[in-house]
Amino acid sequence: MNRKSIAVIGGGIAGLTTAIALRKAGHEVAVFEAAAEIKPLGAGLLLAANAMKGLGRIGIAEKVAPLGHHLSHFTVLSQSGRILSEMDSSVLSRKYGLNNFAIHRGALHQILLGELPFVRVETGKRAISLEQGPQSVTIHFQDGSTQRTQYVVVADGVHSSIRQQLLPGSRVRYAGYTCWRALVDNPGLALPGATETWGASGRVGIVPLKDNKIYWFICINAPANSPEMRQMTAADLLSRFAGYHAPVPQILATTSDEQLLWNDIIDIAPINHFAFGRVLLMGDAAHATTPNMGQGACQAIEDAAVLLDELEKHPEQELEQIFTRFEHRRISRTTMIVNRSWQMGRIAQLSQPGLVAVRDIAMRCIPNRVSLKQMENIYQTDF
Repeated sequence: MNRKSIAVIGGGIAGLTTAIALRKAGHEVAVFEAAAEIKPLGAGLLLAANAMKGLGRIGIAEKVAPLGHHLSHFTVLSQSGRILSEMDSSVLSRKYGLNNFAIHRGALHQILLGELPFVRVETGKRAISLEQGPQSVTIHFQDGSTQRTQYVVVADGVHSSIRQQLLPGSRVRYAGYTCWRALVDNPGLALPGATETWGASGRVGIVPLKDNKIYWFICINAPANSPEMRQMTAADLLSRFAGYHAPVPQILATTSDEQLLWNDIIDIAPINHFAFGRVLLMGDAAHATTPNMGQGACQAIEDAAVLLDELEKHPEQELEQIFTRFEHRRISRTTMIVNRSWQMGRIAQLSQPGLVAVRDIAMRCIPNRVSLKQMENIYQTDF
């Protein structure tokens, strides 16, 4: 294998895991991040079993697992607390030898950065365009500087300027609901697993983390970039969801305004190409998804694992060929995830009381084996 110089645009989970994979394959890597410093955005995230398998493929699962909180149960509840759906993933964990974990984003970022001690990482470098030549690619940054490299991996997120340059027709979609997140101390509650509560006023997710922490999120239907939603306080959220079952009000009561993170929920309408000669789209830049299946970071990690898989299986091939092989392996799976997550969000965010009642009845009628089969389809990977 000939050692290549590869620039990774983006220092998030997709960019850093990809940089680790490329280094493992023996290439020279540099990472360029738009922000002034690399820091986690958000509070917590799910590392489902497929992501843990991907981290294992790139050689760091054993470092990540101890910092995560093992999740064996996921339950969907009605506003009153009635169980609509309950999944025990331990059945599949025993079958595949894999587990689901919830982890603080900051903890994951620290591990990823720690795996790149000899990699050049530059911050304050927002990539705005590329020029691709027969032997190299030139990256143009917002600060007026440029970087010439042999290959480029674009992993700079849903709003990637490079993706828009390569695919002018690609479209960021607003899902129709907005979201608040927070990381709080557990006020002494016993939380056996992750839960979501689906009610007419909105959806509430509660995820236990390590070190007695709780990650929660709330999704409410609203116009995009709503001033009313932007101004919501922790007290406003508590008032809106005071009638939900315990422990929703108790957890919201422990939250301060300073702990709130707010953003509209968006994704990218599925695209048909990730590979463009010497340039490859990965992570949210390629297949941003709504968070309804907890697969955003997971699919970014899968990307890195599949890229490493291709590099190690076909060391004689040029990277242009590897990028095309990557595209062929990833398009259908990521499209399925994006579409299924979008549909799940529409169902979960129903707000008309009559439709909510019908949905709740229908969910209680779905056999557990069907839910497990759907989960198994996500667990199964091709690396």
